Amino acid sequence: MNKVISLDAKLKISAEYKTAALRKQKIRAVRKMFQCTQCSSKCERCGTPVEAGSETVMGDTRIPYHFCAACAEEYLDYVRHLQGKGNPEAYWHNHHWLKVWQTWIEYQGAIDQYLRSKEFRRIMEELGPHDHPCDG
Repeated sequence: MNKVISLDAKLKISAEYKTAALRKQKIRAVRKMFQCTQCSSKCERCGTPVEAGSETVMGDTRIPYHFCAACAEEYLDYVRHLQGKGNPEAYWHNHHWLKVWQTWIEYQGAIDQYLRSKEFRRIMEELGPHDHPCDG
């Protein structure tokens, strides 16, 4: 009779395992979403592949984001527009366009703050260095 396995204990262990696996899956999803949005091998704005590790500099202006050439040029147009030096021929640079850029920049700031939070760092520690977000 000592070989009888308690069904309740077995169900509890199975439920705990499933809960832990689901939690790890959710943590990976959060980690991947936030880290992959700032992946150095693609444009932060449109996702186009770009050369990893290169700083975006156009003319004498350093751009604080990792952009492809097209998005970098649009960003510079946005900055020029804010400085009152916008191109009047760029008719699509309307108040909606400005709002899109403003909102995107605010979103990037929110992501940066979250990535620096103690809770996000805890997620990184729980998953460990071997559990890279770009794996699969």
